[in-house]
Amino acid sequence: MKILVIEDEPKISAFLTRGFNEEGFVVDVAMDGVDGLHLATTGDYEVVVLDIMLPKRDGWWVLQEIRKYRQDQPVILLTALDAVSHRVKGLNSGADDYLVKPFAFSELLARVRSILRRAPARQPEMLRFADLEIDLLRHKALRAGKQIELAPQEYRLLEYLLRHPGEVLTRTRLAEQVWDMNFDGDSNVVDVAIRRLRRKVDDPYNRKLIHTLRGVGYVLEERD
Repeated sequence: MKILVIEDEPKISAFLTRGFNEEGFVVDVAMDGVDGLHLATTGDYEVVVLDIMLPKRDGWWVLQEIRKYRQDQPVILLTALDAVSHRVKGLNSGADDYLVKPFAFSELLARVRSILRRAPARQPEMLRFADLEIDLLRHKALRAGKQIELAPQEYRLLEYLLRHPGEVLTRTRLAEQVWDMNFDGDSNVVDVAIRRLRRKVDDPYNRKLIHTLRGVGYVLEERD
């Protein structure tokens, strides 16, 4: 299981990394808000441990941006801000928990495990973007209320796009996450799959949702 630590104090981030590693977690660390948000919205983490007082962009901003794209991503705020108003702001802004520094690692670990025990109930039943949606329980895709017949690989590709709206997804990332393969630069497997998906998801409709960034990859977004 993977944990993301967004913390600019090297001693604290090293302490957290060592502690979580000893408990069997894989840990990624970001030292500022911009890098932290990038990892939080492009990686797959069971929990994000987020400081508030960060360089470049603070934790309030990071939390707000995470909630735009990953509503079900568990986030624990870990900060020296201990006023009741800060705790209330953190929880009202979408944090799953709030722990004040200095802290005992055993307590943080217990809170992480508590969140993980609740995780199955957090999984969404539907993924939606604009008028496009996937019913995860029934394994159905719809646009404008009309069911779209998809092959299994097309369904997985669309599900991944819907889990990462607004993100630029490279061919390498799509190959790794959807096909579980290393991307060969000469392979067109991703491009072919996207073309087939577009024929079903975009071509019958005026508003296109799957867009190409030439030389980079693809993005699911609404454009005027």
